[in-house]
Amino acid sequence: MTLVGLVCVLFAMNGPLGAQITAVTAGTLIDPDTGTEKANQTILIDGEKIVTVGSDVQIPSDAKRIDLSHETVLPGLIDAHTHLLGTVDAKWDLGDFWIMAMQRRAGFRAIQGAEHAKEMLESGFTTVRDVGNSGDHLDTDLEKAIRFGVVPGPTMVFSGRIIAPFGGQFWDTPADARLLQNPEYLFADSRDEMQKAVRENIYWGARVIKIVVDAQRYTYSADDIRFIVAEAARAGAKVAAHVQTERGARAAIEAGVASIEHGWVLTDEDLALAKKNNVVLVSTDFTVEELIADGMEPDEAKQTHDRYVTRLKRAWAAGVEVVFGTDVMAEVNGRSRGEMAMGYVDSFREAGISPSDILRSMTIRAAALLDVNKVRGSIRAGMAADLVATPINPLRDIDGLKKINFVMKDGQVYRTP
Repeated sequence: MTLVGLVCVLFAMNGPLGAQITAVTAGTLIDPDTGTEKANQTILIDGEKIVTVGSDVQIPSDAKRIDLSHETVLPGLIDAHTHLLGTVDAKWDLGDFWIMAMQRRAGFRAIQGAEHAKEMLESGFTTVRDVGNSGDHLDTDLEKAIRFGVVPGPTMVFSGRIIAPFGGQFWDTPADARLLQNPEYLFADSRDEMQKAVRENIYWGARVIKIVVDAQRYTYSADDIRFIVAEAARAGAKVAAHVQTERGARAAIEAGVASIEHGWVLTDEDLALAKKNNVVLVSTDFTVEELIADGMEPDEAKQTHDRYVTRLKRAWAAGVEVVFGTDVMAEVNGRSRGEMAMGYVDSFREAGISPSDILRSMTIRAAALLDVNKVRGSIRAGMAADLVATPINPLRDIDGLKKINFVMKDGQVYRTP
């Protein structure tokens, strides 16, 4: 047998050469699927994958040991609505996407995106669904840099350029109409344009297609959206629909998108149809802190936040599947992107959602929406070794998620107590 053949056999038998066996001892292990916890569990990891989990696991003598016996361990968390490469600042960008797109150069946005990715990971988000506002496919580059280990960050499921009717989310007409033709959006009004836009994003690596339904007076119809959903499905991709009006929400729900993003105006009929059509709500219930950072006055921010929480409570009561997503794009001095995102847990708590259901929305339910549930979102044999730990059990106090002090992604430790 040649040397190359021998190496191939060894790789097939034992996985990557030199893969580290790691044993993580958890004082308490949470299973979000059942909402239960077990004491004194060991998670045995071979390289990037979990091998076995239990109370009587045989640990190899040469295994690396990680002692979390005084911590609560749970799966890595998922934020299903991020914009790692987008930052809209009320002071510098006037809260306007077009100004951001014009004045923030690609290189600067890429550097910011890498920092945001690191901050999200360190806060416990080991997977994100990044849904646009990424300039000229900078999300493709960031995902690759993370996957190749160039920069630390969560696993990214990204959308590429946002597809929208002419004008996208650019609300003010620029002085020169040619300035609308920048990489932030793909304007698509005809069926040919919609098809081309979907295919362009898929070519650049998108695993979800993001559309803006109703940011202008002209909106995508249910038939338009069905066409986009069908075209995306041919490439195995789901569709996430930004909706901000009742009209847009109804069209997206009727068309059978995978998720509606925001859904700030939803009637009882909309909610019933969403449940019937298995449409997920990614609710992005902005915190008061985020809204103020976006330029709102405190009183208006509080009223807006309360309105979003009321809508979340109604959606939950109606039985609609709700997945955690944040939409953080503002910068707040002294607060990381990950810390800002974790603050959205408060909105779920205010809506009366239990800690166990909040954890499901941030793990297994989110993983199913992102189509990564076969490898991420739970702690069991064969899954990616994505683990986080906190000294406060979040099943008893959901604020424990704000105290995460250990983060492992794909078997690699990024934060330790």
